Amino acid sequence: MALIVAKFGGTSVADIPRIEKAAAKIVREVEAGHKVVVVVSAMSGVTNQLVQYCSDVSPMYDAREYDVVVSSGEQVTAGLMALSLQKKGIVARSWLGWQIPFRTNHTHGKARIRDIDSDLILERLDKGEVAVVPGFQGVSDQNRITTLGRGGSDTSAVALAAALKADRCDIYTDVDGVYTTDPRIVPNARKIKKIAYEEMLELASLGAKVLQTRSVEIATKQHVNLQVLSSFEDHIGSDLPGTLVTKEEDIVEQELVTGIAYTRDEAKITALKVPDIPGIAAKIFRPLADASINVDMIVQNISSDGKTTDMTFTVPRVDLERSLETLKKSEHFKDVNFVTAEKMSKISVVGIGMRSHAGVANTMFETLAEKGINIQVISTSEIKISVLISDDYTELAVRSLHAAYGLDVAKA
Repeated sequence: MALIVAKFGGTSVADIPRIEKAAAKIVREVEAGHKVVVVVSAMSGVTNQLVQYCSDVSPMYDAREYDVVVSSGEQVTAGLMALSLQKKGIVARSWLGWQIPFRTNHTHGKARIRDIDSDLILERLDKGEVAVVPGFQGVSDQNRITTLGRGGSDTSAVALAAALKADRCDIYTDVDGVYTTDPRIVPNARKIKKIAYEEMLELASLGAKVLQTRSVEIATKQHVNLQVLSSFEDHIGSDLPGTLVTKEEDIVEQELVTGIAYTRDEAKITALKVPDIPGIAAKIFRPLADASINVDMIVQNISSDGKTTDMTFTVPRVDLERSLETLKKSEHFKDVNFVTAEKMSKISVVGIGMRSHAGVANTMFETLAEKGINIQVISTSEIKISVLISDDYTELAVRSLHAAYGLDVAKA
C-alpha cells in the first residue's frame, strides 16, 4: 500500500467527461489498495475567465477580492471530482484550502506556503476516504483566501505530498512525460524515464514548461518522488508510465547530457563605457531588482584603459523598455550608452553527467560554429551550459545540439 497524491491539470479536467475519466483512474488506484489524495486545477479556460471578470469590474482591483474570485475555479472542480468519485462507489470529500489548512503568507496573488496541517486528512485516509483538494489556494494568518500564482496547483500538490510524506506525487497533464527537448522542434526527441531533481529544476527554470519551477524546488528540498504522466492514456500512476523525478542516486546510469532547453523571450542590454570602479555592478542591478526585473546572464569585459568597461546582461523581453527607463533615471549612468538586442534566445544543455566528463562545452561550441551560429553570451553552472544567440537560429541550434549529444538515438 502506498500513499499517493494525484494532481490533474486544467486540460485533464476540462469538462465533465474528462473529470469522469480522471476519477476512474483514482478508482483503480484505490482498488489496488492505495491511499489517494487528489489535487485539481480549475477546468481549462476557467481561471482566465475569472481573471477577466475582475478586470472588467475594476482594472485596479483589490488583490484580496481577486483571490476570492479566481480561487473559485478549483473549488468547483474539487466538488465535481468528489461527486464523480462518490458516484463510482468511493468514499470521497472535498477539502478547501482553509479547511486543511494550507497556511500562507498574505501576499495575495502569489502567496508562499508556510505550513500545511496534515493530521486530519491522514486520519480520514486511514479510514479509507479519498481527499479531493483544490490546488492554487490557501489561507493567510488574517483568515483571508490566498492564491499561489500561476502554476500554483502543481505547488499545492507537491507541498501536500511532502506534508503527508507521500510515496509519490503524480502530475497528470496533457503530455506523457519529460522529453529530451521540445518534440515540436525535434520530432524524435526521447521521453526520459528517470531524471534527477537538479536536472529537472534546471530544465524547468530554463523554459521546459512540463513542471512549474516552484513545485520542483519543493520536491527537491523535501525529496518528493514526482512523476509526470498523461491523463489521456489508459495507464495509472502506479504503472509508472511517465517520467520519474527522483534522487540522483536512484538513477543507475547518468546520461552525459539529459536535455536541451530553450527560451525565446530574452533581450540583451550592453552598457558601454561604465566606470570601472568597485560597486558599479550593484549600482546597475540594484535599481533593476527594486523594479522586480529579473536579470539572468551577466558578462563584464576586462577594462582596456583601467577607467571604463562594458557590461552585458539579459532581461525578459517584456521588461526591456522598463529596464532601460529604470537605468537611465540613475545619475550614475547619465553619460552611459546602452545598446540593446531584442530578439534573443537562450539555449541550454543540462546534465548531471557533465560533472565527471570533459568536452561537453566544446561539443556545444563546435556544433554551433559548424552551423554558423554566433554565440553572444555564455554562462555555466555545475550541470548546465547556456548560450545566448539570435532568435532566428533557435530551432536550428536545438536540433543540431540534440543530434550532437546523441539524444535522438533510441537507447537499447
